[in-house]
Amino acid sequence: MPALAIHDLRQKRQLSNEFKFSKCHDSVKDAFFDCACRFDFRVKAIVVDKSSIYSENLRSRKELFYNYFVQQLMRHGQLRNARVKIDGSGDRKFKDELNGYLRRNLSEGELHSVKFAESHRDNLIQLADMVSGAILRSYRACDRKQSDRWLKALKRAGRVDNIWPFR
Repeated sequence: MPALAIHDLRQKRQLSNEFKFSKCHDSVKDAFFDCACRFDFRVKAIVVDKSSIYSENLRSRKELFYNYFVQQLMRHGQLRNARVKIDGSGDRKFKDELNGYLRRNLSEGELHSVKFAESHRDNLIQLADMVSGAILRSYRACDRKQSDRWLKALKRAGRVDNIWPFR
């Protein structure tokens, strides 16, 4: 179970906070991905350069941007009966609107449920944060040496199904 292994890793490394890619030392990231890659999960992601978005609504209204790209990921991810868990930041209205938007815009059978969870209490949300951080870092190659190191670890372990650069 990846959630339990992530919990155990936090205890072993004596970390009191959650795993967040942007806040972890490289050695913690290495240990995290070594641990997580032993489990069966798949990554499907969209990488969006916000500066290339032409729609003023998507550029200026965060909730519309989020709704649209979550729906795009699910539609192009070829999901069936998906149980979606999303980081629970945001107010109740935002959560209700996202849930309704997905249900209206996805075909029958694609979506089973949408749940929101607080990242500091949910190890699988932390896994998603770490994976998305690794993907983002790899697209910002000019930022640091070995910027794709953790994405390569995910790929070597066979965890990456698809990363779609949105254009």
